[in-house]
Amino acid sequence: MVSQAKAAGYYIAGVYREKASGARADRPELLRLISDLQPGEVVIAEKIDRISRLPLPEAEKLVATIRAKGARLAVPGIVDLSDIAADAEGVAKIVLESVQEMLLKLARQVARDDFEDRRERQRQGIDRARINGKYAGRQADTATHERIVALRTGGNSIARTAKLAGRSESQVKRVWAEHPATVIT
Repeated sequence: MVSQAKAAGYYIAGVYREKASGARADRPELLRLISDLQPGEVVIAEKIDRISRLPLPEAEKLVATIRAKGARLAVPGIVDLSDIAADAEGVAKIVLESVQEMLLKLARQVARDDFEDRRERQRQGIDRARINGKYAGRQADTATHERIVALRTGGNSIARTAKLAGRSESQVKRVWAEHPATVIT
């Protein structure tokens, strides 16, 4: 992707690789990308679902945020009429910009629909596996749970336990809530 962008004449200011789901708007790399954007820059996404699998209104808000920074979004495989529209005037310019917006909106909706279809198929598969007794869900990390319980039992606060165990405070709270109370006599 980077070599293709360079071959097309783009200067690459940064590469942002995200591991979080495109169904979330609060992804760290996405937020960093938006923060780093400068006017006139182009955000090139490998595929539209790399930018967003959010519901359409939220996806539109995300694209509007990119545009508000003075940047534009380019996705290989989606016709980009931006350069043509920039050179056009009057009605032709309005039509080209509208068609470009429609193509991006359509691609965002297809990405969201695909995401929801895959989640539904996954849920159906899990339900079938449960009915057949073949699905038990993710197994608890007993070593981590034991460490959390030991740290909490040793008098550490939730925050300190989370830091020492390398886990989130919410996980510490959940594990501690599941732990049967110890009665000291």
